[in-house]
Amino acid sequence: MDSPLATGEEAQVSNSNRKKGRWIAFPFIICGVIGLIISGYGWLFNLIVYLIEEYNVKSISATQIFNVVNGFVSLLPILGAIIADSYLGCFFVISVVTFISFLGTLVLTITASFDSLRPKPCTVGSNICESPSTFQFTVLYAGITMAAIGLGCGRIILATMVANQFDKPKEQSSSFNWYIFTVYLSTAVSTTIIVYVQGVSWRWGFGLCAGASFLGWAIFVLGKFNYRRDNLQPNPFKDIARVIIAYISKRKLSLSSSVEDYYYGNAESGKVAPTMPKTSFSFLNRATLKKEGDITPDGSVLRPWKICTVQQVEDFKIIIRIVPLWSTVLFLCVPIAMQISFVVLQALVMDRHFGPKFIFPAGSILVVVSISTSISILLISRFLIPVWRNMTGHTPTPLQLIGVGHVFTILSMIVSAIVESKRLKLSHDRNLEAVWLFPQMVLVGMGEAFHFPRQLALYYQEFPSTLQSTSTAAVPLIIGFAYYTSTAVTSLVQRHTSWLPDNINNGRLDNVY
Repeated sequence: MDSPLATGEEAQVSNSNRKKGRWIAFPFIICGVIGLIISGYGWLFNLIVYLIEEYNVKSISATQIFNVVNGFVSLLPILGAIIADSYLGCFFVISVVTFISFLGTLVLTITASFDSLRPKPCTVGSNICESPSTFQFTVLYAGITMAAIGLGCGRIILATMVANQFDKPKEQSSSFNWYIFTVYLSTAVSTTIIVYVQGVSWRWGFGLCAGASFLGWAIFVLGKFNYRRDNLQPNPFKDIARVIIAYISKRKLSLSSSVEDYYYGNAESGKVAPTMPKTSFSFLNRATLKKEGDITPDGSVLRPWKICTVQQVEDFKIIIRIVPLWSTVLFLCVPIAMQISFVVLQALVMDRHFGPKFIFPAGSILVVVSISTSISILLISRFLIPVWRNMTGHTPTPLQLIGVGHVFTILSMIVSAIVESKRLKLSHDRNLEAVWLFPQMVLVGMGEAFHFPRQLALYYQEFPSTLQSTSTAAVPLIIGFAYYTSTAVTSLVQRHTSWLPDNINNGRLDNVY
């Protein structure tokens, strides 16, 4: 039982927390987001071009490396979320990983600055190129790994930290919208200004990434005393494992109709009378049944892996209900992952002139997605949803908006196939203008504006409170699986068909779409 002193301290911390956070803390966190995203996507979205031009990597192999790195970036948030939720808190984790990101971009700047860290350029007119040495690849991958750790862990925990500054679901949803808008706006800056500078000088381009990363980190750290303190929770995955093991050990027991036979933990001594466990997935309720030797007369647990509280089981049920929706994102993200990498290869062999003199970098083609998403988010939140509410009398549900996002993604694949088919027909006579790639990128951005913010908000609000950071990491986790799946699909297509040669003008990328 908690002492009065402990209770008083908790109340004092709670009151102190209420005075902090909200929109006072928001600018500091958003500056951290801006620095991290401009830096992270500045090197990531032009990685394919850097590998091809500076490390003599073949085009399809470069896309494979890009997908593996993207998958790594997307899988990292789940690890960062566990550490932030259960051990160190959001602020400490973000401070550390964003500084690691700065060090990674610094290493990339060094690789671009010294010729000894890169292979010699290919001889003009020759297909024979020098491969990078083991040392050169080691330094490159060390920089990529450190930069990826910061981008992967930092961007999602920052989203959680933004929402943690607010109490009301409406404010949390609004903060997510502003977070997503900031992410895509910063991505637009990185895929235009940073990528353009990299086209002039890789050293200066990566140097700008390092500068943006350090500046964002510094401003974020300066806001330390404005942030709300994190309420660290026990490792939620340990609770999940306990529920599964406790159920297995008691799977043969019969469910009881008496509330006294179920274990409620500290809730049993509270003022509110415990209620019967919910009937959904009722078989799991066996994990909460009291059995001789599980608990002591004073209510403490003797065998923690043999019994769970009702709340722990109910939290596990929430996760089970969300898994089907979460898993469908894989089918959405695999084609997007493949499209994002292949569209850069398409842009490399297309006419990228804007006017008589200016040629935009191939990596900058992805800015269309960022701009489309940013504009669409504003239109959806400021125009579409209010109009829908006025016409129907109710607000569209997150699931409905996610479904609309799926439709736009399907349309983008159809348009991609049509455009690539047209490009292939003209490739031997002339290069098709790269602006033909814009419609499919616009559709991808519109789709992301519908489904990505809604999934973040839905998971944050539906997941148990012990899984707040993990909830926002659920989306990038499945995106990580999607990038690795897309790598496997690309390898499979390349091995068994002639659709993906190193020169895509001799392939059938339209069939892949």
